[in-house]
Parts: sequence; structure tokens; C-alpha cells
Amino acid sequence: MEHITLLLGIVIITALVFDFTNGFHDTANAMATTISTGALKPKTAVAMSAVLNLVGAFMSVEVAKTISKGLINEEGIQPEVIFAALVGAILWNLVTWLVGLPSSSSHALMGGLIGAAVASAGIGAVNGSVVVTKVLIPAVAAPIVAGVAAMLASRLTYKLGGKVGERTSTKGYRAGQIASAGLVSLAHGTNDAQKTMGIITLALVAGGALESGANPPVWVIVSAGLAIALGTSLGGWRIIRTMGSGLTDLQPQQGFAAQTSAASVILASSSLGFSLSTTHACSGAVMGAGLGRKGGVVRWSTATRMFIAWGLTLPAAALVASGAELVMRTGDVGVAAVAVFLVGSCFAIWVISRRQVVDHHNVNEVEPAVEEPGVVTTAMAAVTVPPTVAAAGTIAAVTDEDLKATIPAAAPTPAAPAAAV
Repeated sequence: MEHITLLLGIVIITALVFDFTNGFHDTANAMATTISTGALKPKTAVAMSAVLNLVGAFMSVEVAKTISKGLINEEGIQPEVIFAALVGAILWNLVTWLVGLPSSSSHALMGGLIGAAVASAGIGAVNGSVVVTKVLIPAVAAPIVAGVAAMLASRLTYKLGGKVGERTSTKGYRAGQIASAGLVSLAHGTNDAQKTMGIITLALVAGGALESGANPPVWVIVSAGLAIALGTSLGGWRIIRTMGSGLTDLQPQQGFAAQTSAASVILASSSLGFSLSTTHACSGAVMGAGLGRKGGVVRWSTATRMFIAWGLTLPAAALVASGAELVMRTGDVGVAAVAVFLVGSCFAIWVISRRQVVDHHNVNEVEPAVEEPGVVTTAMAAVTVPPTVAAAGTIAAVTDEDLKATIPAAAPTPAAPAAAV
């Protein structure tokens, strides 16, 4: 194994912690629709996803090369810069997990890396062309391509399924969902696990433990695969709830179409070395599938919150990472201060999350939206006589108390009691 200093060891451990958060943050990408439609039980789905994430981590290193060799210039980058980038990425992952929003772990990592590199060596440390072609363009294209593909696939599945009984069709598509969910998990491993491989490789190069341009060592590939699989096994139940039921209501046919479309986009991007956000692809596919069924709807209020989180991911992670890098310029004391801040923040987020626990028992429970009363409803309520109708089809007597409650105080009170109507 390469010579590892104390600081480099801290960076590697922090990178694996990020990989762990990436695992439970992105479990929803593969298994949310499978769980929401009942194709698999929650714990079974999560366990299956964890195993296939591990397998996928060994299938390619193209995305790892993009992170370690292309995104920023290796010359002049110190391990402290990598540590600062990971701080920004981890905190953004945990904050979005807390509020149940499926944001991109990939963009959080790249945003942190860009922010820390700029703070350390200036804007010239970032390869702008790589950021545009392999990060920003895929970020915009992925949800659109996956969404359109899922919408068309959903319509096709309903058209083909109309020729057989509904019960048979539903059963068949649930089996198809299990297979397609496995494919998404495998694709997630080929894409997201590699990002941690790339960041550890970059740290090893920055620390002088590897030569510039080297590929990820075998121990890096194994540790990154295990970390993301372990995180996935915990299940990101808050985000699974949002992806499975918060964006739209999916039937098995739609779940199958969404997962197949997302997996195709992710695998294609991995083979090309694009550092694609699996969250963007899967979220776009879910919304597209929701619109693919006649009468299907997308909850645009939830989708809007998600889009805002996507837009904030890169700058928010970059801002935190640049601040951490500036603090660490003070030396060992600064590094220790940033480490304490990271641990304390993670613990605080976990404590807050325990106030309202979401797990495999209540993951499919979505609180109904409360609609505010309109102007007409409010006006009618203000002039309506208090209810005295006992039951439909019968009329109850109106009492003196009812009349007094509805007649203005200045009006004379009738002498005789009101007769029954």
C-alpha cells in the first residue's frame, strides 16, 4: 500500500464517509418506485440494492478518471483541498436528506471540489471545459432524456397491457420492476461509487502517494464499493418517501418504465465517462412516468422544491468547501477545527432527524396536503345559520338560542317561542 500520512488518512476516511452518505442518500434512486408500488418489501429492496451497488463498483473506472484527472488541475492541489471539498459535499448530502429532497451527491462533491480548488489556487485550477461538457450539460440533459423516455415507455406499456387482464398485467410488471430496480442499482454502483474512487485517487496524488495520472488502486476500488453498499443498506427512507409517493402516484407499469429508462441513461453515461447525477436521471424518469399514464399527475410543489435544491447544490457545497479551505490555511489548528465542525454538524443533523423518524414502517405514508379555504367558502361560512339539521331528509326545530345567535343584538327578540317548522 502507498505511504499514507496522518492527514492523508483523515482525507481517505472522510471520503469513505461521503461515499457512505451517498449510499443512503441515493437508495431512493433505485428502490423508491419498487417500494411504493409494493413490488418488494422495503428491507428486501434495500438489501438487494446494496449488493448490486457493490457489484457495480467493480465494472468500470471511467467516471473515476474524470474526477481524478479531468475536473481540476492536479498540480498545486494539497490534501487539505480534498478534505475541504468533502466537508462541503457531506454537509449538503445530510441537509437535503434531512428535508427529504433528492439532490445530487455527485454535484455536491464536484461543487465542493471546485470551491476548495478555487479558494486554494484560483480559478485557473478548474478545467472549465470539463465542467461544462461532463458535468453541467449532463446535469440538464439527464432528467429531460430520462423523463421523455419514461413517459413514452409508460404509454407503451399501458397500450400493450390493455390486451391482457389488469391483474395479469400488474403482476408481470411488478416482476419487471424488480429486474429494472436491480439494473438501476448496478448502474448506480458503476457511476457513484467511482466518484469516491476518483476523489481518493486525487488525494493520493496530491499527497505524493501516487504518480500523477495513475488509475485507482485495487484497495481504493474495494473500499469505495463497500462504503457505498453499507450506506445503501441503511436505506434513505426520507428521500424514498419523496421519490416514491411525494412526486407522483405510480402504478407497477409506470415504475417499470421509470426504472428502465433511468438505468439506460445512467449506464450510457458511465460508459462515456460522464459524471452523471443518478438523482437527476431517476427523478426525471419518475416525473415522466407520472405523466405517461392517462390522468396521471405530478406534484409540482414538491418538484419545484427539488429543482431549487438542484440549483443550489453546486454553489452551496462550493461555498462551504471554500470556507473550510480558508480556515485550514492556519495550519493543524485549522484542520482540527474543520474536523470538529464536520463531526458536530453531522451529529446535530442526526439529532434533529430523530424528532420525526421515517423508516421502513412508515415510508409509504404521505401526509395529505391541506388546502386553504377559498374566498367563496369563507364568505358563505360567515353568513350561514348555525347547523340545526339533524340528518339528511329531516328538519329539526330551531331553538331560541339559535335565533339569538344569528339575529343582530339591536333587533327585538320575538315574544313567543319559535314554533317547530
